[in-house]
Amino acid sequence: MPARTEQTPGPPAVPQERAPDGPGSGSRVRARLARHQGLVVPIVALVLAFALGALLIRLQGVNPWYAYRTLFGSALLTPDGLLRTLQKATPLVLAGLAVAVALRVGLFNIGAQGQLLWGAIGAAYVGVALAGSPAVIILPAALLAGVVCGSLWAAIAGLLKATRGVHEVISTIMLNSIAAGIIDYLVSGPLKAPRQVIPKSAPVDPAARLGDVGVVPVGFLLAVALAAAVAWMLARTTTGFRFDVVGTNRFAARYAGIGIPGVVVGAMALSGALAGLGGAIETLGVVGHYESGSSAGLGFDGITIALLARANPLATIPAALLVGVLRTGASSLQFNTGIQPEVVDVLLAVTLLLVSLPMIARLVVGRRAGRGLTVTSGWGN
Repeated sequence: MPARTEQTPGPPAVPQERAPDGPGSGSRVRARLARHQGLVVPIVALVLAFALGALLIRLQGVNPWYAYRTLFGSALLTPDGLLRTLQKATPLVLAGLAVAVALRVGLFNIGAQGQLLWGAIGAAYVGVALAGSPAVIILPAALLAGVVCGSLWAAIAGLLKATRGVHEVISTIMLNSIAAGIIDYLVSGPLKAPRQVIPKSAPVDPAARLGDVGVVPVGFLLAVALAAAVAWMLARTTTGFRFDVVGTNRFAARYAGIGIPGVVVGAMALSGALAGLGGAIETLGVVGHYESGSSAGLGFDGITIALLARANPLATIPAALLVGVLRTGASSLQFNTGIQPEVVDVLLAVTLLLVSLPMIARLVVGRRAGRGLTVTSGWGN
């Protein structure tokens, strides 16, 4: 019989313990937040902005909950308030789209205000000059005039960027002031309505007016349709692909044979066309004529909307609705609670600052990380 060999038992197996979930869990949470920062950053910005607003309201001796309920209730829970909110949101959607389109190409269009003003005055001029024409002629012509005026004004900044390397932030800011000066001259002189003390144009022909469907302005429906069309264009067409490639890396775009100057000028022209249409709808659907100051601040609110939407065309709709609610409810807030309406400006300013912080952080980190790395707002570098 073979001899039995005894095996010496080894040490008992030590049970494997799971690593604590703390650090790993935190890393996973941070990674998840980073993946969804397009949604997380605006929400956090809004929460912090409204928290600061609540503090300011409390310092004025008013219950913040009551103040916010008054603000949102007056803007959304009455037919007149809802109509005014949608009217205010309409040009804001288009101004936000204008800034968002430029951002997708790596351009920061600060000039939506000037482009919107040109669209407003262009639509007013055609709406008066073609008085007596049928609606099927005068209304499309007035809207087209706003689109063309805004597009041509924005194309100036695009040409300066593409041919001379002039930074679009500088050129569009200067073009805003130039547009305001020229338009003030026009509405105070050649286009001024007779026997008017306040500088404003004559009323547009009734056939050129945009109406409402119940409490929903026709212009708002048009703005929503354009937001969907721009989103489709950016996601599904070669033009949108070129926009994204140029905005992400202009060197890769040049290597791929994409004509960068043409994309830059085209993107700025499209951006200006959207802003100009917003001004035209404001003239034809709300004001009925052009008046100095009637469209003040709409283009600048578009910057807040585009950043809040993270340059997502569809997200400009809820962002514009939020700003429209705040603008509409500001007067009721002052009337019912005694709070100064400037608290709304504080909310929007803080929101804009907080939404911009990730961009500022990337700019700072990019400058510190490695020599030779250049970070600019233009062309996605």
